[in-house]
This record gives sequence, structure tokens and C-alpha cells, in this order.
Amino acid sequence: MIDLHCHLLPGVDDGPEDLKTSLQLARHAVAAGIRVSMVTPHMHAGRYENRAASIRAAAQAFQAELDAEGIALQIHSAAEVRLDHDVLAWVAEGHVPFLGAWQGERVMLLELPHSHVPVGADKLVEWLRKQGIRPMIAHPERNKDIMRSVDKLLPFVRLGCLLQVTAGAVAGAFGEAARARAADLLGRGWVTVLASDAHNLDARPPELEPGRAAAAVIVGEAESWNMVRHRPAEIIGMGA
Repeated sequence: MIDLHCHLLPGVDDGPEDLKTSLQLARHAVAAGIRVSMVTPHMHAGRYENRAASIRAAAQAFQAELDAEGIALQIHSAAEVRLDHDVLAWVAEGHVPFLGAWQGERVMLLELPHSHVPVGADKLVEWLRKQGIRPMIAHPERNKDIMRSVDKLLPFVRLGCLLQVTAGAVAGAFGEAARARAADLLGRGWVTVLASDAHNLDARPPELEPGRAAAAVIVGEAESWNMVRHRPAEIIGMGA
């Protein structure tokens, strides 16, 4: 399986603090059936000042450590970009690393605040689309506004955004409200991929299978595998 959104790099955001923990997460991912991990450190102005060059260097260093330890995990790198006016400058200056491509457009993993959908967020998305960028909304099922009303997500769907739902949310690990909204989005056929959004071994481990199996009940086996194998592979540009 391919995990298109996770936090495995040591010391760059709210994921693992040190290399030892990062390697433990990587071993867990491999044991859970994940063979490729797209590491996506936060880009959040004033909090996590990661940029494309620094993320790429950290990912390359981590891959070297994995290889040295004999951990069979292939690392790709991008970023989880917090929706903010700074995004315009980051894109213009080439600071944003993209997940890959979808239908000829670059794919950006875009994170909304957990508490709400900001007024004007759709305008920023419109601007991104004009730049040839297809936003993939990270874990919309865990946004409190979207939990209360799926209508808050409609403008982004209409603008062509892709949706990444957390596998753990589908399996119930983030509570009933998130599970119900995840199931609703799956039932509507809006979900592009499932990803772990792994941060640690306890509450947010790098696992996809429990969520994939739960999603299969809603969308069927073939589509559930599309969400963790074929579609992520297409975005990254590698064979599934």
C-alpha cells in the first residue's frame, strides 16, 4: 500500500521528535503493509517553517537511514500546507513541494484549520486552480464545520478539489462524528485516497488496512484498494 500523507520525519513538526522514533514508525508501517510513504511535514506560517528544499533534504537523509537499517520503506516527500494567505507567496517562490500530479495538474495537500472552514477559503482554492494546482483537502472529515454540515465542503468539491480521508477515521479511531462524516463522504463517491496522517505509534500510527477494510464495506473491495494503491501510485507517478 501507499500512504500519501504521514509525518515520519524526525524533528520537523508535531510528528516524531527523534530518529529512533521515526525508525520505529517506519518499521510499523512496513509491518502494516505499507511499502511507500509520502512524508508530508506541516507548512504552517509562524509554527512550522518547512520549505521544499529543507523537506527534500530531510527526506533523503531519512531514506538513507532506512536503507542502512534494512527497513524496506520507500520515501517520497511533499508537505501538508495550512490554508493561509502565505500560500500565495510560497507557490510563487517555489517553496511548496507537491504530492505529484493528477490529470496534468500539480497536486497540493491543503489543510484547513481543524475548528472551521475560513471565510474566503474557496477564493484561495480558485486562485490555486488558475495556477494549474489541484488542491487535495487533507482529512476534511475531522474539520468541525464539515462534521456539522457537509455543505461546508461543497464549494471545494465543485472547484474540483481531491479529498484525502484519514484511514483511522473510517475505522472509528477519531470518534463517531468523524467516522460518520468519513462514511458519508465515501458513500457520496467524493474520496480520492485514504491515508494514515500518522504522527506516533499510540494514537495515530502508520496504518491503512483497518480503514481500507472499513471503507470496503461502503465502496466495495476494488474501490477501497484504489484509494490505497492505484490512485496514490498514479498521483506519485509510479506503478501500483
